[in-house]
Amino acid sequence: MFDRGNLSRRGFMTRSVAAMTAAGLPAWYAERIFGSDARATAANAPVGANGKLQVGVIGVGPGDRRSNALYGAARKFKHVQFTAVCDVDGRHLDYAEAQYKKDGYEVKGYKDFRQLMDSKDVDAVIIAVPDHWHALITLEALRKGKDVYCEKPLTLTIQEALLVQKAVKETGKVLQTGSQQRSEMTQFRLAADVIRAGRIGKVTKIECRIGDNPTSGSIPAVDPPKELDWDMWLGPTAKVPYRYKPGGRNGISNCHYEFRWWYEYSGGKMTDWGAHHIDIAQWCLGADGSGPTGVEVLDAAKPHTGGDGYNCHPTFKVQYTYADGAKVIAMDARGTTVKELYRADGKPLTKKVKKEGKTEEVALDGVNGNENGVMVFGEKGTVFVNRGMVVASDPKILSVPLGKDDPKLYPTRPTDHMGNFLDCVKSRETPVAGVEVGGGSVIVCHVGTIALRTGLKLTWDPKTHRFTGENADEGNKHIARQMRAPWKLES
Repeated sequence: MFDRGNLSRRGFMTRSVAAMTAAGLPAWYAERIFGSDARATAANAPVGANGKLQVGVIGVGPGDRRSNALYGAARKFKHVQFTAVCDVDGRHLDYAEAQYKKDGYEVKGYKDFRQLMDSKDVDAVIIAVPDHWHALITLEALRKGKDVYCEKPLTLTIQEALLVQKAVKETGKVLQTGSQQRSEMTQFRLAADVIRAGRIGKVTKIECRIGDNPTSGSIPAVDPPKELDWDMWLGPTAKVPYRYKPGGRNGISNCHYEFRWWYEYSGGKMTDWGAHHIDIAQWCLGADGSGPTGVEVLDAAKPHTGGDGYNCHPTFKVQYTYADGAKVIAMDARGTTVKELYRADGKPLTKKVKKEGKTEEVALDGVNGNENGVMVFGEKGTVFVNRGMVVASDPKILSVPLGKDDPKLYPTRPTDHMGNFLDCVKSRETPVAGVEVGGGSVIVCHVGTIALRTGLKLTWDPKTHRFTGENADEGNKHIARQMRAPWKLES
């Protein structure tokens, strides 16, 4: 949400629209976003019996962890009162308790999320833990009557996604998935708007350039830090040694942050960046609540084996086929280089470079195949969008107002993802990245990961959420994963 400060409404709107157009959005679209956002801000009001929304944060710690960004996003709203924090690492818990109390919140610290869920001083939770814990904690929160903001990817398996969707429906609680590209990065909404409006004709292919997975080689087993409850961190996954060696920003390990590169706890870039860009592909195709009909691996580098290092495929190209024939390729990079792509104002692409101590704008000859983002090819044109730009083969694809062909992808145009969640906690409406979106998109990611891990060409039924035809039995073995006792999923 925008903070107007001392600006008049007209002056604030003028400056806001100017900032958006400078970022490449057409003026008509910037004005539409501003109007929707201003209405949403006005609608946001305190909730709860005491005029406050009491929030607990699960998965905390110092540094650039997602929990800190989400904490900062939520504390902008005066009716939000933080009452609890939880983490299995005592270092993280101590840091968060001190940080929150310094900011004026009387929080209680927990090492076990189940104790936090029993607190009557918590109305909603923010979940920012490793992926293998997302579903269990989310399900516990929903059943204990809490509204939920959960980081992406929403779940570790297809089964978990289906159970979370079911639980939201049964409890009537609000769930927002942390897929901010649907709201805060408004260029993605513009891309989906014009594509769904038919501006580039029938979509034939989408390249989701999500990056390659890091490699580690063998990582030695060592004693876990004394403050870390390693058994609880592993939770429902197999009991294995804690591994660590120096390197990179976080060290090289099977724990904090680095869990992403282990299939036991996550899905590598397929569920990391894939949860963002495959989600946008689903949006552009109008496939929310549905998905592909088939998947196959075009190529993939062999991953590390032995159980002692990152085991996600270093490079990959996974191709999905949809019922209308559209192809979606989730790839490390190695996409199609496309020239003659333009901003909405008709200006060619540029980038800032430093020459002799000065920053200059240098023209680019199109978008190369290694550029992170989503490239959408249609029968009548092409659109590329990422977190820095939205461009098209014809400026008019972006510059002409939607008018009567507006696909109305969502009732409003929220630009604050946490704010949208808080608005919906009050209104009981569905957030922009509700459980059908977050669960549906991560299911597509998991279908691709299963193809990678099995090496099989698979047929998928997006209605029954089962693999069918040849290789179905092997594919369906991976829809769920066995959990280590005493942890289990309850339907």
